[in-house]
Amino acid sequence: MAAATDIPTDTGERQAGAIAHFFDATVLRDYANGELDRAIALLGWRGGRVHEGVHQARKSLRRTRAVVALGTPMLGPGAALIDREVRRVNRRLSKMRDAQALVETLDRLIRRVKIPDELPVLRRARRTAARERAEIARRELAEDPGLAEKRAMLTTLRAALPALPWDALTETRVHDALDLGLVRIETGGARARATGRDQDWHRWRRRVRRLSQQHRALGDQIPDIGFAKKRCKSLAMLLGEAQDYALLSENCGRRSIFSEPDRHLLATLADGGTQRVRERVERSLTVPAAVPVE
Repeated sequence: MAAATDIPTDTGERQAGAIAHFFDATVLRDYANGELDRAIALLGWRGGRVHEGVHQARKSLRRTRAVVALGTPMLGPGAALIDREVRRVNRRLSKMRDAQALVETLDRLIRRVKIPDELPVLRRARRTAARERAEIARRELAEDPGLAEKRAMLTTLRAALPALPWDALTETRVHDALDLGLVRIETGGARARATGRDQDWHRWRRRVRRLSQQHRALGDQIPDIGFAKKRCKSLAMLLGEAQDYALLSENCGRRSIFSEPDRHLLATLADGGTQRVRERVERSLTVPAAVPVE
């Protein structure tokens, strides 16, 4: 691949396809409404399900924001307000989400482990992370019992979302937003691969994830982005795996919840995993989308 992602848009296909189908912005409106409804319901989960509820709710909130971003600025100033407040709620859930993410990362690494000596370390780390997750949830729920305050805010935003001028959102505007997303992926990927810094790789991942979420929200409404959808989804999966190792490495610093011997072993595992996945990402950028990268 000549570029960082090789996710092209085909202007000729776009023009030909515009005659063959009808774009309906209400599909995006209904999708965003549904994701906000889902987030509100998930934040109502109780007991041991609260961790997964927060995790899934934050996914839905990101999907909502991705759809709103497709309509900016056509959706008016109200869209910016909704986006800002959804983002604020999402950030306020970040401590619980980060704790859940670490447990899930360790679960995935336990399933993927190939060196038997690493398994006991990962299992101990998983138990420690689960205890920390429970403590963080206890503190957060003490401040906002049942996450009622956050759910109330989202309910207010949900009432406002359908009132945005969705009929002003055109297929051309959506294409422009998708093209901008591709440019942002291109620049983010070039920067991440040049610097090798975890924060740049994470930023690249967020940009790829957003574009993939926008593709998902659009469904089959814009046929000529099919190739881009496949490439973006594939890249998002690889960058998500790289993020697992980055998250583990981040939790092996001076303030780590893990014991010192385990911390050093986990950091070594994270470094090795990061290198392998990044090499796979590089290979994925030089092969056709249909070819799996091992």
